[in-house]
Amino acid sequence: MGKPTGFMEIDRRDRRYQPAADRVVHYEEFLIPLPDREVSEQGARCMDCGIPFCHQGCPVNNIIPDWNDLVYRGDWRSAIEVLHSTNNFPEFTGRICPAPCEAACTLNILDSPVAIKTIECAIVDKAWEEGWIQPQIPRHRTRKRIAIVGSGPAGLAAAQQLARAGHVVVLFEKQDKIGGLLRYGIPDFKLAKTLIDRRMAQMRAEGVEFRPNVHVGVQIPAKKLLEDYDAVVLAGGAEQPRDLDVPGRGLRGVHFAMEFLRANSKRVQGVFVPDEEFVSAEGRHVVVIGGGDTGSDCIGTSNRHGAASVTQIEILPMPPHKEDKGLTWPDWPNKLRTSSSQEEGCTRMWSIATKEFVGDGQGNLKALRCVKLEWTKDAAGRWQMAEIEGSEFSLQADLALLAMGFLHPVHQGMVAELGVELDPRGNVKGSTEGPKAYYTSMPGVFTAGDMRRGQSLVVWAIREGRQCARAVDEWLMGTTNLPR
Repeated sequence: MGKPTGFMEIDRRDRRYQPAADRVVHYEEFLIPLPDREVSEQGARCMDCGIPFCHQGCPVNNIIPDWNDLVYRGDWRSAIEVLHSTNNFPEFTGRICPAPCEAACTLNILDSPVAIKTIECAIVDKAWEEGWIQPQIPRHRTRKRIAIVGSGPAGLAAAQQLARAGHVVVLFEKQDKIGGLLRYGIPDFKLAKTLIDRRMAQMRAEGVEFRPNVHVGVQIPAKKLLEDYDAVVLAGGAEQPRDLDVPGRGLRGVHFAMEFLRANSKRVQGVFVPDEEFVSAEGRHVVVIGGGDTGSDCIGTSNRHGAASVTQIEILPMPPHKEDKGLTWPDWPNKLRTSSSQEEGCTRMWSIATKEFVGDGQGNLKALRCVKLEWTKDAAGRWQMAEIEGSEFSLQADLALLAMGFLHPVHQGMVAELGVELDPRGNVKGSTEGPKAYYTSMPGVFTAGDMRRGQSLVVWAIREGRQCARAVDEWLMGTTNLPR
């Protein structure tokens, strides 16, 4: 694949960012793409490595060496066909996926993996520019009606696959616009929403009907879907946030991250948000509790608001700067990573627990009382944390954002009404293997994405949406031609 000696002759190059000082004044994407010629050169670096471990790293099983080779040879049109054979929305993953494929790349043993994510994004962006991406309208219609609840990447992928199989597909979304957390959870500077709109136009032509502003289980009974449709797919998110039950939690200025991000994204996209629902970081000392992607999104948004300071605290210890390849490769390694938002400015602290939100006497947050932690392993090899005596300290804060992850889907409403079985973590129970993959405990009701697996990546949601579509098609028709 690629040029046999390419990995020895060509250095890794990747997309760049606009300078931080330039990008924090706007909400547009700030990636600077590589020219086509340089993308082709990066494709040439793909080795004929015998076992393509990048396949193992990619949840949607992208056929990475094949489209690397096609880009190297200048056959971009064939490259998008290969890319689309496994991934409905590579413009999403090419921007926001953490690229476990690159961690699994054989060249990552030398810390110089093929720039897979950059090549993927370049292929699909070029395909849109050239007009190669067109609706795939089915030749025959089955008249089978399918309701999909949740319009995030799992719901979108399932809807597109099922529409292409000829079914009538109706996609329900409780928010005013389609996209789930792609629309209002991920900031615009990481993912332009015109990318979602463009895919929606394609999907409408393929037969998908979008119904935003419909909260199933609240505005309409969930069981009505069972009466009106031949199959139902539950593809909502894992939206129950992890809370922090410490004194002072009720103070003004303590918010869940998604309250902050969703309101900001709506205003950026021109949707009216009342002042009482909008959380501004302008001129405030912000503390983000949680070290993951959601926390990074809060940092980038706070900096764009003009925060006085931003501090991010994480309960876990600081990861190593470099992984031990012999122990981790080709799996995803635990190592220190710095996001583009963190590069824009924030103080990062590890092994910190919040003990109390401290008020100013008027019901407003003014500080966090924290303590340092020590992490050790017990006799069974399990990590245990303990507070370090005498290490308590305070952090100035008049805005605290809880970005500690999500527990499971919201049970109140649709999930409770349907009475589907839950797994021990509170997710809708459904296997991914066997003859009843993606089935729930209720006949004709399927589940995929974060609602089934819990908080995860966009690329995993796309995979599950595609596989769930195949299961639904086979259940309805007795056979299926949809790819797994």
